[in-house]
Amino acid sequence: MNEPNVKKDKELCPVYKKCSGCQLMNMTYEEQLRFKQVKVERLMGKLCRPELIVGMDDPVGYRYKVTAVYDFKGGKSLCGVYQSATGGVIDVKSCAADNPKADSIARQILKTANAMKISLWSSYGGQGFLRYAMIRIAKGTGEIMCVIGGTDNDFPSKKHFTAELMKKCPEITSLVFTVCKPDRIAPGTKYETLHGKDYIEDIICGKKFRISPKSFAQINPVQTEKLYSLAIKYAALTGKETVIDAYCGIGTLSLIAADKARTVYGCEINRAAINDAVINAKLNKAENVKFICADSGEFLEEFTEEKLRADVVIMDPARAGADRRFLSNLVKIAPKRIVYVSCNPETQSRDVFFLIKNGYKIKKLSPVDMFPFTSHVETVCLLVKGEK
Repeated sequence: MNEPNVKKDKELCPVYKKCSGCQLMNMTYEEQLRFKQVKVERLMGKLCRPELIVGMDDPVGYRYKVTAVYDFKGGKSLCGVYQSATGGVIDVKSCAADNPKADSIARQILKTANAMKISLWSSYGGQGFLRYAMIRIAKGTGEIMCVIGGTDNDFPSKKHFTAELMKKCPEITSLVFTVCKPDRIAPGTKYETLHGKDYIEDIICGKKFRISPKSFAQINPVQTEKLYSLAIKYAALTGKETVIDAYCGIGTLSLIAADKARTVYGCEINRAAINDAVINAKLNKAENVKFICADSGEFLEEFTEEKLRADVVIMDPARAGADRRFLSNLVKIAPKRIVYVSCNPETQSRDVFFLIKNGYKIKKLSPVDMFPFTSHVETVCLLVKGEK
């Protein structure tokens, strides 16, 4: 277990109690890791003995994707974290979890907007234009994407704003604008590229990946490599296997697995992510990977109807876990090994109980700390068919 000595609470963040984004900021990093280890052991301890949690050597500044929210309140311009409980924004000048460069860009966007008298959205007044900025930094290449969310199609002084921001932040390689709903900190359906490309490229586990504004990609690049390396290790591929990567996103695990598998099928319901995955397969010259845009449960059903078999299934669902349709069809396919990557051990334990009842046994379970200072923990679980 990694045990760097990281300071507690206000020494790292003076507003963590107001922000509430980092629930464990009052603990040292050693205490945080123990807390998460015990959390996983309580959920899964009756089924197996979890490995020691994989922590970070330096947990500060690990977020390479940062969403800064803007608000105008009491005559002041705010840039920070949205609180759903209050509907307001907590002003945060720098966050211990965020990459400092991302925080710096977010503040510069605010300064540029104020200098040009571009209005900020006011949660109290119910009007204004600038709502949020999402900054994603590709650790492997240094490329930076910045998505600006506004409440209207008419971006005031758009060309002038773009020119001024690029003078201050020339490191931005992709500047994109989207229209969002004022009451939601979420991207819209349409994107306009204001500067550079409409995507960035990153390198993960030696593979090159294209990431577009609507695609999901992990926010902690250091721990992502550890997480995915564990998943591939548990898959125990020899070059002869047919692999299904359910909930494949932009194809990260699919393409890493492709080097050691005969055939890989990647399935994902997000069309933008699948489009990126197809491009990523070409970037990495992976000819043994096929990507399908479909609901994962539906895809497995069609897979069984065609009487196809998979030796290994890798699954990385959202926090809600896998639905019963997916799990039922997974059992019908009956892969020798299932590698279950989860961001929510509670729903993972529920799904694992179902698989155990249907002939599987947990062989290994490893917690990975993807989000230091928070209560969240990811896990990689290996289930094997028919072993006692």
